[in-house]
Amino acid sequence: MKSNHLRKFIKQRTRKGVQRNILFIYMMFLLTGGGFFYYFNHLINSPPVYITIPEEIYIDTTLNHDLFLYSISIYESGNSYRTVNRLGYLGKYQFSISTLKMLGINCTPQEFINQPQLQEHAMDLYLRWNKTKLKDYIGKYQFTYRYGIYITESGLLAASHLGGVGNVRRFLRNGYIFEDANGTPITLYMKKFSGYSLEFK
Repeated sequence: MKSNHLRKFIKQRTRKGVQRNILFIYMMFLLTGGGFFYYFNHLINSPPVYITIPEEIYIDTTLNHDLFLYSISIYESGNSYRTVNRLGYLGKYQFSISTLKMLGINCTPQEFINQPQLQEHAMDLYLRWNKTKLKDYIGKYQFTYRYGIYITESGLLAASHLGGVGNVRRFLRNGYIFEDANGTPITLYMKKFSGYSLEFK
């Protein structure tokens, strides 16, 4: 019995829906003098329009802050807190003593490489410092192309870590591409570390 009532109810609702649609089409015909049918037929028979949205306009939230730090550390030191390179750069993120002093961290090289928490703290301070110095540039150029490079906040901060804020500004202003002592251009970091979702707590 319940199934019969349900079928009857569905038929009634369907019939009412069809009647409303027919009435709507008839009213549109009266109001437009047949123009509605021309437009409707054109809409149905027109080929679909596809819009391509560049993938890089998105910030991939799976590429989060921790993964950003890990990716840079792999590239800088192989993710090793105790690495010291031939130029004297220290630890997981390859800091110079002069940069550490600028950040207010006064310690010996040995003390620094023996303290993982201090290295993470230094990286957090440096990212924040670079972001502050590049605030206007990030606001102006993020999600645009500059000299063939797609600009994102994470890419600029990574490039600043490699070559300093001043050289990142120079690139954004006039296209100057700084290279570090190993011949690595800052544009490589802009591309390699582009599109990460960074969160500063």
